[in-house]
Amino acid sequence: MSFSIPTLLLRNLHDVFGENDPARRRAAIDELFTEDCVFHEPQGVHRGRDEIDRIAGIIRATHPDFRYQPTAEPEELGDSGRVQWVSGRPGMAPAYAGTDFIIAREGRIAAVYLFFDKLA
Repeated sequence: MSFSIPTLLLRNLHDVFGENDPARRRAAIDELFTEDCVFHEPQGVHRGRDEIDRIAGIIRATHPDFRYQPTAEPEELGDSGRVQWVSGRPGMAPAYAGTDFIIAREGRIAAVYLFFDKLA
């Protein structure tokens, strides 16, 4: 299946890094990511679906009640895109902010780059 870049960005935010259920998270990873995908984040680089699943689970376990909310519509440029977001407990001020930048190949995520942003 092939997805648009805005769909990939939002599903990665909600269905992968925002998903508490390991089986649903893994199903989303298998659907959205290429087999040779890579995730770049400030603490390191994670290669392949298994590694992205592992690190997404670790990240999610640190704050299972947080929700990711886009602060702007996803932007698309060629085979890449970005979405800016905040995260925190529902009904409270955001705890942190970031930008996800992706490179897509054949309608799937080949690479994700996570940048943490300063909160306003």
